[in-house]
Amino acid sequence: MAALRLAFMGSPEFGLPALAALDDAGHEIVCVYSQPPRPAGRGQKESRAAVHEYALAASWPVRTPPSLKSPDVQADFAALELDAAVVAAYGLILPAPILAAPRLGCLNIHASLLPRWRGASPIQAAILAGDSHTGVTIMQMDAGLDTGAVVLQERVPIAPNDTAQTLHDKLAEAGARLIVPALDGIAAGRIRPQPQPDGATYAPKLTRDDGKLDWTRPADELARRVRALNPWPGTFFEKDGRIRVLEAAVARGAGAPGTVLDDDLTVACGSGALRLKQLQRAGRGALPAAEFLRGFPIPRGAVLS
Repeated sequence: MAALRLAFMGSPEFGLPALAALDDAGHEIVCVYSQPPRPAGRGQKESRAAVHEYALAASWPVRTPPSLKSPDVQADFAALELDAAVVAAYGLILPAPILAAPRLGCLNIHASLLPRWRGASPIQAAILAGDSHTGVTIMQMDAGLDTGAVVLQERVPIAPNDTAQTLHDKLAEAGARLIVPALDGIAAGRIRPQPQPDGATYAPKLTRDDGKLDWTRPADELARRVRALNPWPGTFFEKDGRIRVLEAAVARGAGAPGTVLDDDLTVACGSGALRLKQLQRAGRGALPAAEFLRGFPIPRGAVLS
């Protein structure tokens, strides 16, 4: 296929493999759009998004408008005379004039097998639900929330030990594998995007409060929550301050929810028990449970909240 004139619209690391694949395939990256730099870390130093940094290193023009609603921003986008735009976790809504500007439209790399898990947190939602698999969808974008026609999909199994981070990395690579043939197929007329079937489910945006462990819930559900919310927003309980749980596993045991059942930090849940395997106090490093308990004892019979 002849090289296409593309804009890439993305912010976090999820889009990097796809951006590299488009470049390797010989397509022309005319411009990269990313969210504006924001304060981050303890010093609140202004930090660029991962896609922004990658684009600067590749010497591609970068634009970081806080919104795409401005007529001037839309006119600048249209003036690029693009064949297509590729969108991957950009984080901004694309208004109708943006969607209509490229000759072949805007293709989104979505981290689920649409219509399952439309919305902001599809990776976490798949783990939380106990799904055996998820995948990536290349979607022809329209004005709805992840409602566009499907161009290509690839199924990805969810391993029993997958966290949101490890599954994110697998899906980012799957997106990179799909986006080049998807673009080529659309440009050549070999692929006709198909409407999504019925049965959509939604993955709402996560907040820090979603990480609070509710010990009245079943142990297997809490184990999935620990994996699904790792690394962000992270799961935690309260015991003389907030303590993060980075790794946990279902264990044998029963008791009043939140009660520590043994010296290995096994905690009774609504049904079953959860063994906490790696923990972290505020301002400290992550530690295996045995080492953590040496510096911060939580005795058998203690009740966690």
